[in-house]
Amino acid sequence: MSILKALSAQLDSLTAADRQIAQFIIDHPNEMLAMSSAALAEATGRSQSSVVKFSQKLGYGGYQQLKLAVNKAKALEWQAPGGVIHGTIDASDSYMTILQKLIGSKLLSMRETSAANYEHTIDAALEALGNARKIQLAGVGASSLVARDFSYKLLKLGRSVLMDSDSHIQIANASALNGQDTLLALSHSGRSLETLRIAEVAKRRGAKVISVTGLQPNPLLDVADIHLFTVADEERVRSSAITSRDAQLMLMDMLFILLVRQQVDAHDYVHNSESAVTVLKA
Repeated sequence: MSILKALSAQLDSLTAADRQIAQFIIDHPNEMLAMSSAALAEATGRSQSSVVKFSQKLGYGGYQQLKLAVNKAKALEWQAPGGVIHGTIDASDSYMTILQKLIGSKLLSMRETSAANYEHTIDAALEALGNARKIQLAGVGASSLVARDFSYKLLKLGRSVLMDSDSHIQIANASALNGQDTLLALSHSGRSLETLRIAEVAKRRGAKVISVTGLQPNPLLDVADIHLFTVADEERVRSSAITSRDAQLMLMDMLFILLVRQQVDAHDYVHNSESAVTVLKA
């Protein structure tokens, strides 16, 4: 049961103070996601400590974890397109059934990911990337492949980008960052040790850190300044990181397109890149 449904079910059993906070979250989940604990306290006429205690009563470590749960609940409101099968792929499934289920999983993951990220957060990420002297991308496994793809796109815009599949080189690069730089760290679990350590080094150096993780509470969120989210039900297709990779790719492609839109000379850079590559295709 999602946190929004749980709050609705428990509403009558809550104290008057907690009911006021819960009712606001149920009625205005999008507004709540953009609020600090102090802002929610002011909006509900309660104290900031009441908001934090309310979060803890629900079983969360704090207000930030409650926001993550509400964010996930909102994202999961998306439904798979009509006619598309979505479910666990079984060994007995026919070719066509597997194909439909796979496509359904990918579409659902991408739509839920788009719902999980709000415009003000995307704008903050764009500002951090757009103003960065240097951009470093960090990720291991499938996330490393997504980071590599995004690095190629950023290079087309004339950006100074650091990306290496070797985590030792990644952490060495992070140690040379400063307050003018931005690190974008991808880890769907938010618990990949290499990516977490690289983010911690970049943070200590004063760089802005953008995390791209799943909605679940994770240590990478605690390090990052800006939080972007991917939604992927990997239990449905567990043989590899399939839907999480697609969600990350979609999110990175969206950031790239938005960067192209805001960079005045972006089309000149892209054209020059395409022209340069043409000679290799003759």
